[in-house]
Amino acid sequence: MVSDFDIHVRKLVAWHFDPNTGSPFWLGKRTELGFDPIRDVQGAADLAMFPDVGAALRSVPAQELIPAGLSGKVFRVYESGGTTGAPKRIVDGDCRARMLEWARLRLIELGVPPSGNWLHLGPTGPHVAGTDVARHAAIGRGLFYAVDFDPRWVKNLLARGSAEVAEEYLQHLLDQGRTVLETQDISVLNATPPLLEAICSRPELYELVRAKVKAILWAGTSISPENLRQLDEVFFPDAVVAGVYGNSLMGVAPQRRRLDTDTHRCVFEPFPETTRLELVDEEGRQVGYGQRGRVRLHLLSEEMFLPNILERDSAVRVEPAPGGEVDGLADVQTYGELEDAQIIEGVY
Repeated sequence: MVSDFDIHVRKLVAWHFDPNTGSPFWLGKRTELGFDPIRDVQGAADLAMFPDVGAALRSVPAQELIPAGLSGKVFRVYESGGTTGAPKRIVDGDCRARMLEWARLRLIELGVPPSGNWLHLGPTGPHVAGTDVARHAAIGRGLFYAVDFDPRWVKNLLARGSAEVAEEYLQHLLDQGRTVLETQDISVLNATPPLLEAICSRPELYELVRAKVKAILWAGTSISPENLRQLDEVFFPDAVVAGVYGNSLMGVAPQRRRLDTDTHRCVFEPFPETTRLELVDEEGRQVGYGQRGRVRLHLLSEEMFLPNILERDSAVRVEPAPGGEVDGLADVQTYGELEDAQIIEGVY
């Protein structure tokens, strides 16, 4: 049976491999593929035929990623955190904004306030996370507050064994957040699990968060099920605590509303219009429900075509919600090593 997403796949493959609309990057790879993408790719199952071009995104000139059919659109370049080496780059016009409109509605379903000011204890700079949070605040006509936050510096410190200096930097981030919370009205706090855990160990800052913040979103690094339970039930029982899984390449996969049948506290679902996240074993075969596999990304929009990208994470595969189109992911964790590089999460 042909699904709506299969039709979407065929449409986007035709777009990205048409000389009039495709990007120099993908048009240049067409003769290297060993198959005819327009003829041979008929649906989502065929996306595994493509090579994983994730490593190429570290060095390809970003202009070559822009489709010719969108040459009049304004694009911005975003970079990954560089966890596994040099950062990977993507381009974005307005696709990410459409994804965030959808994600915002999902978060509101969880109880996140539809309006109010946001404090972002996460990276800005070349990272898309800061832009995402700023958009969330702006859509609800709220203000966006941020701190100076360089996740690559922390990873550098940890890699060379300077854990004490990295801890000083973490406290520096919290000090910046405190100056905002002491004087400004903040409804939503967006932070990474390491920073949230550190907040809980600073009594005055912790009380500020408990008194002011109505919703806490965590993202950027993994968190253990027990630590998540404690954040939700013990430390912030009066606030909405919700997770958002994502990165520069895939976009965002917010936590879905918890079902009575869910055995995991937090289940993520990606944007069904453009994104599929598969969980695969070492041979690239999809694992069964309830099993852990490595995350494989298929992102198909007019702006970016990223099929068959193996991510740095593993997760447990969860059945779609009733009436849903996509599998869920739970208990996301990182690999210890990937692409010959040790993974250091740090504070993001």
